[in-house]
Amino acid sequence: MTRASSILCATDFSDASAGALRYAAIVAAHVGAPLLVLTVENPLLTEALDLGTGVLWTADDCIRELQKFVANTLGPDLSTLGPITYEAAVGKPAAEILRAAAVRSCGLIVMSSHGLTGARKLFFGSTTERVLRETTVPVVVTPAHGPSPRNIEDAKHLLRRLLVPIDLSDWPAGHVEVARTIAHTLDLPLVLAHVIEPLRTRLAARLHLPGIQGDRRARAEARLTGLTADWPDTIHREALVAYGDPAEELAKVAHDRQVGLIVVGLHGSPLLGPRMGSVTYRLLCLTNTVVLAIPPVGEKGRPPAPRRDAFAAAT
Repeated sequence: MTRASSILCATDFSDASAGALRYAAIVAAHVGAPLLVLTVENPLLTEALDLGTGVLWTADDCIRELQKFVANTLGPDLSTLGPITYEAAVGKPAAEILRAAAVRSCGLIVMSSHGLTGARKLFFGSTTERVLRETTVPVVVTPAHGPSPRNIEDAKHLLRRLLVPIDLSDWPAGHVEVARTIAHTLDLPLVLAHVIEPLRTRLAARLHLPGIQGDRRARAEARLTGLTADWPDTIHREALVAYGDPAEELAKVAHDRQVGLIVVGLHGSPLLGPRMGSVTYRLLCLTNTVVLAIPPVGEKGRPPAPRRDAFAAAT
């Protein structure tokens, strides 16, 4: 995200989205970026309002309510922000959020894991899930419950430590550089973690599993060491290799190490564009912390195709 890029905060007037708004305001004030506050109304509800009450829904009325919501949420901190743009749209929330981000050339989307319609769901909201599956810009997902910061110092206190999941695929580790910048800027320690999944194969009896596991661990440790080899000593980092289910183990690490921010890369099928992987989905379901999701960037925002030798290395 460049300093000129706008930050889009999606809100539905819920307490959860108020927390997301506070995070968005802090980032906007810190980097000097314009803030776009967007709300999306359901077309069925606006039509029902018109037919049932005779009161016409207008975007101007909705924007005035949105301005009140922002003023009540941010209070005196509102004066520290630069220009704020308000937008009220009608349609499917995820599609409208992505449309606004593209039209306004936003460099970051900030939204809560749950909203009004997903407050009682066990997992995070469907709107957030759809945005993560289709986004070509980074997305900050804030927890539905818990404290939210009022300023950058509050943010440092709440974030405490960064967790960066690492896999051994051929995808560019762009999210690692983002995490490095955040750790350096906020002076926060950072944990790079890779989880080795158990081998499940009917050929296990014929394989020398201890040797294979040792090779996998050595490869993981070399990967983690290589990623941070040129980092300055001022960035406090820790490399961690664990065994088990990736999402569950990463959630345990986040809890045990008091992680306040997880920086994760989004990738999936190169034929379908940026998609949220199953590990990322389950990690979001298992943790109650802020997550910064970084999509891969290739041609037209799509992830680059894996090299042919990546398949040979995996076999």
